[in-house]
Amino acid sequence: MKLTDHTYEVPQPLPPGGPGTLIAATDHGPDPAFAAARHWTVLYHSVDAHGVDIAVSGTVLLPPGDAPSGGWPVVSWGHGTTGVADKCAPSQTPNLGFDVYAQELRSLLQAGYAVTATDYPGLGTPGMHTYLVGPDEGNAITDIVSAARHLSPDLAPTWFAMGHSQGGQAALFAARAAHRASDLRFAGTVAIAPASHLGTMLPGVIASGQSSELSFALYSLAGLSATDASVDLNQMLGPSAAQTASQVLSKCLKDSYAPLAHVTTRQTLPLKADQLGQVGKKMSAYGDPDRAPISDPVLIIQGAADHDVPPQWTAAVARNLRSLGSPSVTEHSYPGADHDQVLGQSICDVLAFFSAHGGRTPPDTCAPFSVAPG
Repeated sequence: MKLTDHTYEVPQPLPPGGPGTLIAATDHGPDPAFAAARHWTVLYHSVDAHGVDIAVSGTVLLPPGDAPSGGWPVVSWGHGTTGVADKCAPSQTPNLGFDVYAQELRSLLQAGYAVTATDYPGLGTPGMHTYLVGPDEGNAITDIVSAARHLSPDLAPTWFAMGHSQGGQAALFAARAAHRASDLRFAGTVAIAPASHLGTMLPGVIASGQSSELSFALYSLAGLSATDASVDLNQMLGPSAAQTASQVLSKCLKDSYAPLAHVTTRQTLPLKADQLGQVGKKMSAYGDPDRAPISDPVLIIQGAADHDVPPQWTAAVARNLRSLGSPSVTEHSYPGADHDQVLGQSICDVLAFFSAHGGRTPPDTCAPFSVAPG
């Protein structure tokens, strides 16, 4: 797979292929960063929210050694916010976005799971990343599992969706997209601090006065504009704020705060009340993960000290899914854990959930791992 300015080169026109058909793959061999797992970068067919055939990039990791009888079950991982520029695609980084994600995925590999990790549409491939557009993300999480089966005969048909933050939201959408891989057995979802309540994001950021929150708001507007032609980001923001947005959108999350140091939330989001209402409804319609039931088991995980995704929002997601008729929604809250720390604290409960729903028997020595405060 060839990169040009951090963008994977995609054949034009796309070769024929249904969702999950492999387009290209690069075998990197055993990766010491992931417990000597065999590591591929892949390009595969998926479908966006409007039914259009698209190419999506991602990563496939296979545990070292001989596969168990029946093959390795698969965890399809949805990453949290990294940015919307192509250089922010996790497949282009040695830790798949963040060190805590590398720790999490190593734990899964060591427990006997193969891992697929989509970049999501438009992140590493041509076009704007459709940030927080749930159908795009859910389809991509599902379709990479099918793509991985073109690489190795050692994968079991059983698979799980799992993700953190943006990826938690994406994993819940993947649960509804799992029927697309009809030859596989979808066994359940783990959503860790899932993004939700998207209709309140922009008013909340403006009212907070915290310029550091603007990155998420601008990423969300850019993602919405990429899927909804009626949303014109530059026209909505005006020249000055659009220039700030352009700087933020070109940077990955950790570097996106610098352009925001000398602006206010109201300067950067100069939207009137009616605009906020209209955009909020669109964001909610495309991205809230609790607007339809999920028929397979769901485990929702939340840190009680999370300041990025409020615990009360996640509790509301669980309530809403149950009220819609979802038959099996379990919640675990972790006192004192922030947005990232909850990953390390919950890993044994995650492995137990997988085991209870057709996954591998958890290791006897399972122990949480430490994550520095975020």
